[in-house]
Amino acid sequence: MTGQRKHTVTRIEIETGMPYNDFVTAFEKAAPAFDPGPVELVPESGGTWDDVRAAIAVNAPHDLITYTRINATPLLSVAGHTVRSIEYLTGNHVIAESMFRYDPKALLYAPLRILIYSDGDGNAVLTMHKPSDEFGSLGIPEVTEVGEHLDGIVVNVLRVCGVDASHHFA
Repeated sequence: MTGQRKHTVTRIEIETGMPYNDFVTAFEKAAPAFDPGPVELVPESGGTWDDVRAAIAVNAPHDLITYTRINATPLLSVAGHTVRSIEYLTGNHVIAESMFRYDPKALLYAPLRILIYSDGDGNAVLTMHKPSDEFGSLGIPEVTEVGEHLDGIVVNVLRVCGVDASHHFA
């Protein structure tokens, strides 16, 4: 099927009230870097999806892993910018599979794209599209439900970082 569909998403912007470096450190601890080693061994050793689940659970203590970290600050500072920023692609293979089974287009929105940047006071601001809006745009109730679950996971990760963001995802 070809064509186009428009959908609306909510962009969440959370002023953390925390110094940029402190929040980035907390976020990277709460959503640690992906360790591909254990997961790559699963298919090589004839493992099962339960083995993948177990490997991801070890790597994602709060259900999210950072697959990619893009620090724009050094290069953009050459152009004279003083705002610090890091973009993250953050997700979880197991959660992604629970949507992929219904529609591979769910991978348009998984992993989540999260930007942390500094405000005028040097504090961190986190911005992202609301997962339930992104995944809900596919119009599949089971996928929408997972998107809503991801809203809660993000709220929990931010709580672990010291930020109450529950009202942003209500």
